[in-house]
Amino acid sequence: MFGLSELAILLIVVIAVIGIKKGPELARSMGKSARILRAEARAAKEEQAGTGPAPRVVRGEVVPPGTGETPPGAPGADAPDHR
Repeated sequence: MFGLSELAILLIVVIAVIGIKKGPELARSMGKSARILRAEARAAKEEQAGTGPAPRVVRGEVVPPGTGETPPGAPGADAPDHR
């Protein structure tokens, strides 16, 4: 059978072959993750310090159920459901 040194060499070769194919993709995804992490850390720090942008309030219209009315901009009951 194989000895420890042969298995180590085989493992290094397999890792190198996989690394050549997946290396750029891995590096790209790691870069995106690092950017997202830095942005989230910065946002959390600003939130704690109170220097972040003010929260945005969006006012809506409440329609009681059973009135048969649909709020403006909402699809009607006869509109197709695209889920």
